[in-house]
Amino acid sequence: MQNSYSTSLQARHAGLDARIAEETRRPSPDQGIIAELKKQKLKIKEALARL
Repeated sequence: MQNSYSTSLQARHAGLDARIAEETRRPSPDQGIIAELKKQKLKIKEALARL
């Protein structure tokens, strides 16, 4: 169970990385969106550290 949860969190973390990269490549990136995505990414990273 824990392994699948960890894998799921890692996939979400990677997805957020991709979304952040995509947003920063835009001609006029939305800093609010980037900040929110980074907060979500940090929460996932913290959850992974607790496993």
